[in-house]
Amino acid sequence: MATKITQSDELLGLDRGALIEMLRWMVLGRRFEERAGEMYQVGEIGGFCHLYIGQEAVAVGALTPLRGDDYVITAYRDHVHGLVRGMDPGAIMAELFGRVDGSSKGKGGSMHLFDAATNFMGGHAIVGGHLPIAVGIGYAIRYRDTDQVCVCFLGDSVANIGAFNEALNMAALFRLPVIFIIENNQYGMGTAVHRAAAIENLADRACAYSGMQGWTIDGMEVLEVRRTVEMAVERARTHKLPSLIEAKTYRFVGHSMSDPNYGHYRTKEEVHQFKAHDDPIKGYIETLRAHGMIKESELSDIEAEVKKIVDDSVEFAKRSPVPQADDLYDDIYSGEYPDAKRRDPWR
Repeated sequence: MATKITQSDELLGLDRGALIEMLRWMVLGRRFEERAGEMYQVGEIGGFCHLYIGQEAVAVGALTPLRGDDYVITAYRDHVHGLVRGMDPGAIMAELFGRVDGSSKGKGGSMHLFDAATNFMGGHAIVGGHLPIAVGIGYAIRYRDTDQVCVCFLGDSVANIGAFNEALNMAALFRLPVIFIIENNQYGMGTAVHRAAAIENLADRACAYSGMQGWTIDGMEVLEVRRTVEMAVERARTHKLPSLIEAKTYRFVGHSMSDPNYGHYRTKEEVHQFKAHDDPIKGYIETLRAHGMIKESELSDIEAEVKKIVDDSVEFAKRSPVPQADDLYDDIYSGEYPDAKRRDPWR
């Protein structure tokens, strides 16, 4: 006899407060990114900037089950991960602005957020370069004999480079509590996944590594992401086994601010189709409504609360000073000249 699916099962046994909190994170991520895009257009933000609009269910679903002492590491599309992990929105926006009150003192910018206080081990600009770091974190957890986990986010294109195999091989070989989450947004920059990977589901590659579990899931469904990550976390904490999760998602914006929304690699019709039928926030709101878990007034309250947080973050960033030229000599690895800050580098 089939097991009856109850409302509690469908909602993962989460109470109303936890369910609404997940929505709040998703809305905050969306509005923060929209404002970051606006600030880039008016010249407040420069350099590289990769927005996360459309993928919010992955970060929220994956990060909300974690403990405060767990570790998180990701690639360069990192703003929402930092927010959900608990970083101060003002510090993130200031970092995007390149100001001294930013999380990396204005020196890292969009792709290099970092916050040791929340065990957010940063965004990393080198494609796939952070996977070996995640393995190192997992090894440190084993060495200290604790029950923490490390969640490592990566893009779909990373699954085709050497560091991917090397990292997953070591994680399986040494039984490390690392959860690799592929955010498959269908395109590695402008190259469709099916043109670059000779496999339909990237998570199927987990079968090559003993003890590693692979899941391919709908990354537009926040509860499905959370359910799967909870299972992976249990395997990691209890048995020190790594997992590979492929969350199939979609970015509603270009690869970066220098890439048009559509470009030559996808059509307006494709983007509009995903926005109309697969928006993770709209879908989650409908789920909450169907189960009587949210009132319409609460949706308005969330939008108002989020707007204030984002507005405040922009004002904080604008008030923060720009770094001074001498600040270039701080926070660098150098032991040759103790007085390096006062030394003219061109002589």
